[in-house]
Amino acid sequence: MDLTKFRRRPTCEVRIGRVTIGGRYPVAVQSMTNTDTNDTAASVAQIERIDRAGGKIVRLTAQGRREGENLANIVRQLRADGYDTATVADIHFVPEVAAIAAQYVDKVRINPGNYRNEHGEFEALIEQCRQRGVALRIGVNHGSLAKRVFDRWGDTPQGMVVSAMEFLRICREHDFDQVVVSMKSSNTRVMVAAYRLLVEAMDAEGMHYPIHLGVTEAGNGLEGRVKSAVGIGALLADGIGDTIRVSLTEAPENEIPVARMLVEHFASRPGEFEVLHPERYSPTAYRRRSHVTVPVVHSEPLDGFRILEACSGNPTAELRAAILNLEQPDEPVVVRRRYEEPTLEAVAVKAAADLGPLLLDGLADGIWIDAPGFDEAQIRDVELMILQAARVRFSHTEYIACPSCGRTLYDIEKTLADIKARTSHLKNLRIGVMGCIVNGPGEMADADYGYVGAGPGRITLYKGREVIVRNIPQEEALDRLIELIRENGDWTDAPSGEPLRS
Repeated sequence: MDLTKFRRRPTCEVRIGRVTIGGRYPVAVQSMTNTDTNDTAASVAQIERIDRAGGKIVRLTAQGRREGENLANIVRQLRADGYDTATVADIHFVPEVAAIAAQYVDKVRINPGNYRNEHGEFEALIEQCRQRGVALRIGVNHGSLAKRVFDRWGDTPQGMVVSAMEFLRICREHDFDQVVVSMKSSNTRVMVAAYRLLVEAMDAEGMHYPIHLGVTEAGNGLEGRVKSAVGIGALLADGIGDTIRVSLTEAPENEIPVARMLVEHFASRPGEFEVLHPERYSPTAYRRRSHVTVPVVHSEPLDGFRILEACSGNPTAELRAAILNLEQPDEPVVVRRRYEEPTLEAVAVKAAADLGPLLLDGLADGIWIDAPGFDEAQIRDVELMILQAARVRFSHTEYIACPSCGRTLYDIEKTLADIKARTSHLKNLRIGVMGCIVNGPGEMADADYGYVGAGPGRITLYKGREVIVRNIPQEEALDRLIELIRENGDWTDAPSGEPLRS
């Protein structure tokens, strides 16, 4: 990567229906339905809402043969309604469903971690996709690596890269270049390191496939937007990424304006910034640069900190260069930038994308958002969200919540709101709220407690990675979750009069 200036990573072009990504094309935005894929009318209506919001690529889960076959009806109705939205099938566990889906959609996404390949299923899928002009996404998830990969590498960024490269090499051996690759995690540090390691591995082998970016299970509200912006922004700032999804536990069309804001924010990154000491920076191995153990927000005492303010249109590169050029390499630094945006959401998303990566990489020791028009309490809250999203300071409960899809077995958006209403006053806890078991237990591996859909109206509760109680009625699950937190000594009552974070 070039530390001195912004340059999009060169990739080959991949056509997904009428959308082309990579090469000279701008970064595309996409989303995923959360309707039952067997419900044609509901799925089509939701795809059309996403399309009208600006998302021209939409993914649907196809967890079984019935869902795979119904993609034909969905695509047929979508085209009859006059929409040319690119459709993507999301496949888990059953290779035969990928073969079914490839007859109808524009792209098929498989997860190497739960896709069998002992008998040439993947090679057969490549040939089928080639014949119809269907693209493939090799979508690695941090929480669902294959056992043979996990046993050797653990759930590490390196293991994710090994998983992806195995399948990418098969694509190259078969001269199939209509491939997109992703390396998703709910942990922003893992996610960013995995993508950077992937780029190194692909470059070493002369591969130039486009990259899809996303932070899984980011949650909802401003916190979900900030978490996505920190992870996605760190990569877009380095020219990595050809299509993105901002995963929110909200209506999927809500994801599109946030994704478009990020794409537009990184459409141009002017300037060149000399870096005197590139050896001080390690993009794929986290290390703290200074002795500061708890990064600060700007309303806290700043004695002993150097304030570095970005003034250019490429604040991430400008500030990174300034930090790497310090005469005292371990001098504590607060990074500052002024934002004139009219909404708090725009300030939060852009600041997270610009300044979050410097915290995520261990370079900065504090954050200062200068945003006229917003009071100090609002800005402090955003700054703390960015520090937490960058995983350098935890000040409130973190919710690792999936955006839901057709596999989700309950109303996850309402459930997340209910769980937040009861638990958001807790400090330094991570609670996973997952729709199903496909990626749920793995993606919430960092969580202290987990609430996972186990069947219609049934919930399984976790303490860390351990199942505590299975298949309890959903109407009991929230109270049982709180009991579990109490039993383990992690519960405190909310201070009287303190508003809960929504």
